[in-house]
Amino acid sequence: MEPEKPLARIIEERKEKLNALRTEGVEPFPHIFKRVNTCGELQAAHKKLKAGTHSEDKAIIAGRIRSVRGMGKASFMDVEDHTGKLQLYLQQDTLGKQKYKLLRKLDMGDFIGATGVLFKTNTGELTIHVKKYTVLAKSLRPLPSNWYGLKDTELRYRQRYLDLIMNPEVKQRFILRSRALTLMREYMEKEGYLEVETPLLQPVYGGANARPFITHLNALDIKLYLSISPELYLKRLIVGGYDRVYTICKNFRNEGVDRSHNPEFTMMESYAAYQDYNDMMKLTENLYQYIFKKLLGTTKVKFEEETLDFKAPWKRLTMYDAIKKYTGISVAKLTKEEILKEIAAKGLRVENAENLDRGRLVLAIFDEHVSGKIMQPTFIIDHPKEGSPLCKIHRKDPDLIERFEPFAYGYELGNAYSELNDPIRQRALFEEQKARMEAGDEEAHPLDEDFIESLEYGMPPTGGLGLGFDRMIMFLTSQHTIRDVILFPFMRKAEQ
Repeated sequence: MEPEKPLARIIEERKEKLNALRTEGVEPFPHIFKRVNTCGELQAAHKKLKAGTHSEDKAIIAGRIRSVRGMGKASFMDVEDHTGKLQLYLQQDTLGKQKYKLLRKLDMGDFIGATGVLFKTNTGELTIHVKKYTVLAKSLRPLPSNWYGLKDTELRYRQRYLDLIMNPEVKQRFILRSRALTLMREYMEKEGYLEVETPLLQPVYGGANARPFITHLNALDIKLYLSISPELYLKRLIVGGYDRVYTICKNFRNEGVDRSHNPEFTMMESYAAYQDYNDMMKLTENLYQYIFKKLLGTTKVKFEEETLDFKAPWKRLTMYDAIKKYTGISVAKLTKEEILKEIAAKGLRVENAENLDRGRLVLAIFDEHVSGKIMQPTFIIDHPKEGSPLCKIHRKDPDLIERFEPFAYGYELGNAYSELNDPIRQRALFEEQKARMEAGDEEAHPLDEDFIESLEYGMPPTGGLGLGFDRMIMFLTSQHTIRDVILFPFMRKAEQ
């Protein structure tokens, strides 16, 4: 076997071919090409054309050369566009000796435009008999040598364009993501929600317990934060008189990077006046069901070893009941000290347990020992009041709040509340958060005076929901890491 050429030599040879084309009067990077047909469109339209027969149909296509097979005075090429592949048949007698000879200056990866008539080979492959061709872009770097697809995950994430070129199923996955986004908008608008935009640069961040990214606005010499959530801006719009609003936006959280977390992620967040968290549960399960059925024709997906069913209605389980089910500890009526004894007796480790108040201890038990065991889509409802400063106290239990988080396969899919609209209580809770922040809690919620002032003008009872779009796509496409559903996931520097 002939040894592979060094990359530098391959690039140099391709530059020589580039210069040779120009010497022959061929511009290898023209401004435009009027493509008329796509490969997929032609394949679909000529399914019934019999093998070994010609069509009178003219075709003008453009795409990337994926293979070249030379046969003396005739050659075959496979050309690929965003819809599929098509074979080209190039003859010296048709193109002329000089034009045919220039084919030697083309390589796999180059872009070409071709005009000709269609026929099917004796083996049934739809082919264009090329009457003329145009070089559209010369590729200076070779495509990865693995014909069956690019498998190096590090390279795939860093150079997504190569991943898309070499792995057709990846390209289809991101087409599915785009369609899911369209369907999400379609459903929300059908339900009477108005799509709005909120600032990504904020003087006061808020809406979640998370560490922000910090930046600086030179023009005004002020510190700004990248949005961790659009929540407080969307609630201002409810105050302003919109009944139902939603946004699909980027959130930025200065936290860990793992298979379900990326520092920059896509969120759909919505608010509806005169509703509560029960309505938000219905919105969540119905939205999932709508998108899955439209795209997959079913609400069931295979995810690792589990078959998950996102058909509405989903199971509802209180946080207390979930902890009892998966740990055997009935925390509902226990004091902090009694809970500590129970977890010690069962050999459960909870990080920093002694320094947590009762509510946060319950939340920690759930996060560390329960959430990962929830497989089928489930709403975990009625959290300890310490879980959020933005949520209404539970109407039946003053130690709880009307909050839920949907889970599937151990992943949190979102967050929702019966929204707090009492400005006096909101201020008191923000003051508590401020004290926590001053004591060193980097994820405490800052005090937002303007938001409190907006509540003082009056906000009706409101239900709010935030759904992680990327995690929805993980389940929709059966991908087990968030990096496989984000086109350009965050990566360490290559040298690290």
